[in-house]
Amino acid sequence: MTPPPKNKGRRIIKINAITQAKLIEAMLDGVYTCAELCDITGLYYSTVLHYCRELHRAEAAHICGWAKDKRGNTTLRIFKIGRGKDAKPKKLTGAERHARWRQKQKSIELIHLSAGDGHAQA
Repeated sequence: MTPPPKNKGRRIIKINAITQAKLIEAMLDGVYTCAELCDITGLYYSTVLHYCRELHRAEAAHICGWAKDKRGNTTLRIFKIGRGKDAKPKKLTGAERHARWRQKQKSIELIHLSAGDGHAQA
């Protein structure tokens, strides 16, 4: 057996407890995505996801909102500490999806025209 460390008179700081405390403190506000919680706590993204998922499973946290990712989809969950009802993500209607698709097709056509690959349609 190894002898106990010689830490008499020294304060032992456990990093895991500090980062979990920072994570929970930030989650009390309920305004941060998991990526923003990473920046606040210094934890890895996968670790923050794991902690948030386990808090959610234990019903110690709930989803208070959804944020848009870089593609514009509402896929980023915003967790908040405390019991509550999970917020539902906003789904696009069929008309909104179709308008997005039409805009994308116009952009593609414009790119092809500017590159000289396509023909102008009247």
